[in-house]
Amino acid sequence: MEILAVSDLTFTYPECDKPAAKEISFSLERGEFAVLCGATGSGKSALLRMLKRELTPVGDMSGSISFCGSPLSELDDITSASAIGFVMQNPEQQTVTDKVWHELAFGLENLGIPPEEISRRVAEMASYFGISEWYDKDTADISGGQKQLINLASVLVMQPKLLILDEPTAQLDPIAASDFIITLKRLCNDFSITVIVAEHRLEDVVPICDRLLVMENGSLIADAPPAEVISQLRGRDDILCGMPAASRLYAKLSGSGRCPLTVREGRSFIENSYCNTTRGLPQASYEQSEAAALEFKDIYFRYERNGKDILKGLSFKVYKSELFCILGGNGSGKTTALSAAAGILKVHSGCIKVFGKKLKDYRNRSLYRECLAMLPQDVQTVFLKSTVRDELDECGADLSELPYDISHLLSKHPYDLSGGEQQLVALAKVLAAKPELLLLDEPTKGLDAAAKLNIIRILRSLSEKGVTVVTVTHDVEFAAACSDRCAMFFGGKIVSSGTPQKFFTQNSFYTTAVSRMTRGYYDNAVTLDDAVILCLINGRKE
Repeated sequence: MEILAVSDLTFTYPECDKPAAKEISFSLERGEFAVLCGATGSGKSALLRMLKRELTPVGDMSGSISFCGSPLSELDDITSASAIGFVMQNPEQQTVTDKVWHELAFGLENLGIPPEEISRRVAEMASYFGISEWYDKDTADISGGQKQLINLASVLVMQPKLLILDEPTAQLDPIAASDFIITLKRLCNDFSITVIVAEHRLEDVVPICDRLLVMENGSLIADAPPAEVISQLRGRDDILCGMPAASRLYAKLSGSGRCPLTVREGRSFIENSYCNTTRGLPQASYEQSEAAALEFKDIYFRYERNGKDILKGLSFKVYKSELFCILGGNGSGKTTALSAAAGILKVHSGCIKVFGKKLKDYRNRSLYRECLAMLPQDVQTVFLKSTVRDELDECGADLSELPYDISHLLSKHPYDLSGGEQQLVALAKVLAAKPELLLLDEPTKGLDAAAKLNIIRILRSLSEKGVTVVTVTHDVEFAAACSDRCAMFFGGKIVSSGTPQKFFTQNSFYTTAVSRMTRGYYDNAVTLDDAVILCLINGRKE
């Protein structure tokens, strides 16, 4: 049964010459799991929002969208609200009540469902998702991963036939993201719900999807099973760089036969095709500066006087010109530590030093004058003006000095940009302060793989100029490719740290797909380039 049909859909935002979506046509059957991918700003979010009538952006639209055989515009309000579910990228934007149980019941209350049925549906959904233990908690007190799970459950309790998700794992740690994707697939299998999800993190979601849709400059350029799409796009490195590691390795090595998608299939491809006489690559020694740019010593912090400690004896050093990445689960205290380093939060005990000087000794905002700058996780909080040009003019940003181009965004309102574009504009504002110590909280959130490579290049160029960069991230691939050292945050403190080769080869879950794919066959391979080089050195099996 056809659930969704899109025909010749074209959409243009007001006062824009270029359509955000151009002549898009596709259909989805009941129970299909489709993944929508493409570069930042390619039109994914605009397309998804047009599939949910209440979220359709303002602009000129032509073409047609049908849901279960009826035009989307002709659906009655209750069907439109309940039968088509939408989960946003930022869980904070979709949370509307103060209690977990009320969040689950809120949609049903608005639909006028009888109280007895609401209680039954909510109880059943809470049990299905394992929410019972935090059912009575305040929504403000649960982690980002739990909030996203609540958002999903609060949509599903209305029993939709079509579930739309716009980068739902963008703010989740690797384990929570993997669990979330597995839950989506289970929903397809258990309830025949049709799912279409836009994602940049494709490692876990592509291998389990039925259809892979690829957008480029507003057009749909591919629509087929994932292995077919990857084979069709061979040579398009700008698109393939975001695909699962096994597929990228296959493409880089000009593999033959079916394209591998999973870690297991990638492992089989390597073992069946390449020797392992040379087990590993020579590891370059890492020499850090003797001077510390940021130092935490025995830091404790809690948000409430009688609350529990969020930071518990946190101690670490980051050295000058170092690229230092902090990883860890949602709610472990990473963002709190970054905010304390920026002087936004005042710690209860311990000492924080920036370039050898205690934080409290920086007077009259001297800390923020060509010394320290921070890019927050929610980049919309740095936008104050109605155009990107005004934003950059306000902070004195010089486009010619930026290591990337955002000139095509100058006339747009910051809130009209895609998530990835907002990240780039916010980073431009932060870099205008010319900081010696740059703090970044999830800088790759909302960015496609090609844009991430550009961010890595930018951060390396800053490091070469003497800038120290401390990054909190859930993106293990990004951390492996760009950092000098990585650290694991758990329980309010750092429990391990080391170079990417040492750090990721010792971890089982907070590690790269390449490390999991090659472990035991090759040694210390962490990035795709490591695996490619080792395969080429060893040569093909006869």
